[in-house]
Amino acid sequence: MTGLLDGKTAVITGAAQGIGLAIAKRFAAEGATVALGDLNAEAVADAAAEIGADVAFGLRCDVTVADDIAALLAAAVDRFGTLDVVVNNAGITRDSTMRKMTGAQFDQVIDVHLKGTWLGMKLAADIMGAHDGGSIVNMSSISGKVGNFGQTNYAAAKAGIVAMSKAAAKEVAAKGIRINAIQPGLIRTAMTEAMPTEAWDSKLAEIPMRRAGEPDEIAKVALFLASDLSSYMTGTVLEVTGGRYM
Repeated sequence: MTGLLDGKTAVITGAAQGIGLAIAKRFAAEGATVALGDLNAEAVADAAAEIGADVAFGLRCDVTVADDIAALLAAAVDRFGTLDVVVNNAGITRDSTMRKMTGAQFDQVIDVHLKGTWLGMKLAADIMGAHDGGSIVNMSSISGKVGNFGQTNYAAAKAGIVAMSKAAAKEVAAKGIRINAIQPGLIRTAMTEAMPTEAWDSKLAEIPMRRAGEPDEIAKVALFLASDLSSYMTGTVLEVTGGRYM
């Protein structure tokens, strides 16, 4: 039985845990070889070992540093011979009300999400454009559509990813490179489960499906965008929210 990503190589950032790791596992299960990048070198090495040393490796990667992303992409090509899919997933939160938010808190979130995604697209497109094209998937958030209290930095970055994805998609489409974005809603990860119960319950009440999503439910949408199932889609944004804010 063939997988949707047989013979393809994917690079996923922020892949040591949560949504990024779920994507890496799903891609590998569908036949891809995967390169996992994460700021936590030990955790990403463990994550890759869990998937299997024959099809995965992990490398420390700070997505705000161009040389780190370039090294991760080059390592994927050196190890597996190709680069077909890149998922720009790495992210952080530095939540605070606008009045109390520091400039450093704003800059950190913008750098990781917006600059990190931009660097990932830019460097991946250079490689993909010289070969047979590829698919780039950028991780936005429903916060980039509606904004969340205490997240002026995060909402701005995630909204920026949408606009940036569309602009970049227009630039590279002729080279056979597709760029799409995902906007997850409330997904059950270590980060969201650390929320106070009151905040979790409040968000849950806004979801028509009356449950949080699971990381693999985002991974399956990433798989769709990475594979030929979405071959005529670029510049699109898919909301995966259980109906929240529709």
